[in-house]
Amino acid sequence: MIVNFAERAHNHNWELDPVIRSLLDTDFYKLLMLQFIWKHFPKTQVQFSLINRHPSVRIAENINIEELKVQLQHVRGRRFRKSELVWLAGNTFYGRRGIFEPGFLEWLERDFRLSDYSLSVQDGQIHLTFDGLWTETTMWELYALAILDEMKTRAQLKKLSEFGLDILYARAKTKLWNKIERLRGVPDLSVADFGTRRRHSFLWQEYVVVAMAANLGNNFIGTSNAFLAHKHDLEAIGTNAHEIPMVLAALATDDRALKASQYKVLGLWQSTYEGALRIMLPDTFGTTQFLAGAPEWAADWTGQRVDSKNPYVAGDEYIDWLEAHGRDPREKLLIASDTLDVDQILGLHAYFGGLVAGGVRASDFTSAADFQDPKKWTAERRIRFSAGWGTLLTNDFRGCDPNDGNGFDPISLICKVTFVEGKPAVKLSDNYSKALGPLPEIERYRRVFGTAGIANVPVIA
Repeated sequence: MIVNFAERAHNHNWELDPVIRSLLDTDFYKLLMLQFIWKHFPKTQVQFSLINRHPSVRIAENINIEELKVQLQHVRGRRFRKSELVWLAGNTFYGRRGIFEPGFLEWLERDFRLSDYSLSVQDGQIHLTFDGLWTETTMWELYALAILDEMKTRAQLKKLSEFGLDILYARAKTKLWNKIERLRGVPDLSVADFGTRRRHSFLWQEYVVVAMAANLGNNFIGTSNAFLAHKHDLEAIGTNAHEIPMVLAALATDDRALKASQYKVLGLWQSTYEGALRIMLPDTFGTTQFLAGAPEWAADWTGQRVDSKNPYVAGDEYIDWLEAHGRDPREKLLIASDTLDVDQILGLHAYFGGLVAGGVRASDFTSAADFQDPKKWTAERRIRFSAGWGTLLTNDFRGCDPNDGNGFDPISLICKVTFVEGKPAVKLSDNYSKALGPLPEIERYRRVFGTAGIANVPVIA
């Protein structure tokens, strides 16, 4: 795939160059969760809010608010295309056809709408909220983040000459190729693109996905972006996110129901989806306490995604839990997805995908050659490992700016559910730095769930 990024950047001065070209331009798990919400919580009212976890970046000073409104309104006017609905209805996802019900697809075609939004600027920050039915607001998360990230990118692109743009993308392509080269030939590697929410731009994500597919072969298992999976005949990857346990926790009527809500999520998801779609995400209120109280049948699920915990620690914890419940970890799946880059992917694959020789560290694995050295590593997996590669795959322009600026560096923008039926929503996370919600509610949740296994590390992206 050959794209003249410099030319396209100059063409951004069209009357409207839409960031979101299709409602399918979202993470696949959003569609799975939307069907779950449509099925179980069609009348629940929520609010989503934009949060900048890097407040030192005054993003409103780089983004034209009127242009942002135009982009948001453009998305509100989009509808799912017939061809997209046919793909959702007839394609095989995770080895199964028909995971999207006919009634849901009919609703998508006839009745699905995005809620209105509230937008303002305060002290250099954009305040953006979405209020309405959960079915009308949940999809805004990815659309809003993709729009804001690309508008931030476009603002920086305008500062460069055409020659400067050529240099920027030449450096970024070289950086991408160096990463891909280090992954080529690694035995049994499993990597997916998880980069929609913090991508540099849609076109760059597409370029990256095509490059990964062309050069990593079967080791590249697919993309979380449903539109790119549809367009390029790739596997669509994704299951669920923190949003669901956050909402169900907020709906709980007392502390006992609050503690039990994290397992109610599992029960409802299990009644909706089968097989490989049963992936736990236990860190919403702390992984250690989640596993300690999880029902026996949860050990039959396909695997676990690690988000905010050290993936080495979380993986070992999950393996120990499986063995304590009489399950073979080698048949289960561990997915790491938080702030990964090549070093972490190779190290985690070495650690979980085989036996690392004494005196050798996971960080010593830097390319395929290290995995082919029997003095370092033997292929004998402890658990099936897969890497969901996000921000540092689709938005690693650090050091690429020919003007030596940092305006292209990724920042941690999130769009999370903040209120449910008028009650505040809370996320504790396995990292104190990622806790969300009003402080009194965070403290109440910590009393209910405890703080076992929770660390305090900086948020990178």
